[in-house]
Amino acid sequence: MTSFSLGDTDFLRDGQPHQVISGAIHYFRVHPDQWQDRIRKARLMGLNTIETYVAWNAHEPERGAWDTTGWNDLGRFLDLVHEEGLDAIVRPGPYICAEWHNGGLPVWLTGSVDGLRSSAPDFLAEVSAYLRRVYDIVAPRQIERGGPVVLVQIENEYGAYGADQAYLEALVAVTRDAGITVPLTTVDQPVDRMLRDGSLPELHKTASFGSRSTERLATLRRHQPTGPLMCSEFWDGWFDWWGGVHHTTDVHAAAADLDALLAAGASVNIYMFHGGTNFALTNGANDKGRYLPLVTSYDYDAPLDEAGNPTAKFFAFREVIARHAPVPDELPPAAPAAPAFEVDLRAAGAWTEGEGIEPRTALPQTFDALGHRSALIRYDVELPTEHGGLLLIGEVRDLAWASVDGRPVGTLSRTRQDRTLRIPPGRTLSILVEDQGRVNYDHRLGEEKGLIGEITLDGAPLGGWRSTPLDVAELAAGVAARATADGGGDGPSAWTAEFALDAAADLFLDTAAWSKGFAFVNGFFLGRYWRNGPQRTLYVPEPVTRAGANSLVVLELEQVLDPVVRFVGGLALGATEE
Repeated sequence: MTSFSLGDTDFLRDGQPHQVISGAIHYFRVHPDQWQDRIRKARLMGLNTIETYVAWNAHEPERGAWDTTGWNDLGRFLDLVHEEGLDAIVRPGPYICAEWHNGGLPVWLTGSVDGLRSSAPDFLAEVSAYLRRVYDIVAPRQIERGGPVVLVQIENEYGAYGADQAYLEALVAVTRDAGITVPLTTVDQPVDRMLRDGSLPELHKTASFGSRSTERLATLRRHQPTGPLMCSEFWDGWFDWWGGVHHTTDVHAAAADLDALLAAGASVNIYMFHGGTNFALTNGANDKGRYLPLVTSYDYDAPLDEAGNPTAKFFAFREVIARHAPVPDELPPAAPAAPAFEVDLRAAGAWTEGEGIEPRTALPQTFDALGHRSALIRYDVELPTEHGGLLLIGEVRDLAWASVDGRPVGTLSRTRQDRTLRIPPGRTLSILVEDQGRVNYDHRLGEEKGLIGEITLDGAPLGGWRSTPLDVAELAAGVAARATADGGGDGPSAWTAEFALDAAADLFLDTAAWSKGFAFVNGFFLGRYWRNGPQRTLYVPEPVTRAGANSLVVLELEQVLDPVVRFVGGLALGATEE
């Protein structure tokens, strides 16, 4: 039986000092058939541990519908880590941030209970039930039971959010009662207030940072006087948002900071080793005064890029690790060239029509009120006068396209903080609203989506709204079989294409000729695209493709500039700040 514990200055593995050299891979951001490849490459870089969050809303998107299959098979992921001879760190939250929608909390939860991330009884009851389910998977896979799990984290950067010690104590009690015996940790940024508020005396404090390692370890040591020092989120890159740039960090600077950490004897978890992708509608959003939805790629400028290929950072980090720990001689094989080719797109007609929900309501119904988890709702209202006027909306969450009698009249954007639009004469006003991603940080967790607050036309309330939820995945499935000869034109239009492959392969779908929308290959939801950038390609994982015939469905919200599908040779994630 192998043991893992906290010593006076080090982690102890079977009683001997042990330096954790870990990297983050989120199983829910990587196709399950590619987990083994990514884990193996972590070992080849010199890592001895894999860390993952657990995304509650991936496992239980609807209340009571707990799922641990396929993409959610956390047990299989941990078993693959173990088969590769690596340890594992599990961070179940319940809040994970991670630039993941709603910070990992299910929308049904944040919309139904008060006192998020606190000791409020209703919240604690739901969290306790969730954690027990996770620990049913984790507990038998702890190191003392012959498995890979050596550390479990309590909450996540809680000191940046709250200071409810009773809440943390309750999480510890649930964790221990569920049979978790490995050391329990917390993580906070190396700020005195956060380190003080985000932990308990019996929990081992770790820090999150990406530079100035020596200084920040000193801050951590003031709050954690004994035991191993650990940076459990060493930020080696950053995430991107629509309308921004592709964020990168200097390879040599990142390697130097990693070297400083390891030379100080500290343990480390590299965030991220492999970022993966926010497939489908799983991207989060930031809002620190301005709403910024995050892109589909979670490349993170990590040692393995979005497609799982080693970058310059992989080899620089491997060289650093080799100064402090054994590194395998083997190197990952070079990635084969991705197929590059073009095929035509065929128009498949409009796709945002549908029967609205009756009866009509005084205010548009929100996504949350309708229990709608997809990206779009169309709102329709009869105008009280045919003379038009100034439309004023309390708040748009998050992006809206307005039309009168089918004629586009403008857009309203939360990011631009738009609230007003001049409406021309007409009979029916339609507003198509996109939820662009739920905020994953701070006190905007769980906020409602849709058209929020009172809506007026020239100062008079505008009522009698019909709300039509649109499930983009269901609509894409229906589009595939009905290609037409109709042109796309302006406004929402569906498109299809077929292409042949000699063998299944990773692909990179270039979306530069389109405007904004959603793409699917062989029914698999790749995610969102937007000319707003920086991201220009959508990653298509090899396991969703096949030898022979393959299909593509594009649901465009604005206009296709060129009806062509282009697959290119690699990632195009946009201009950087350099």
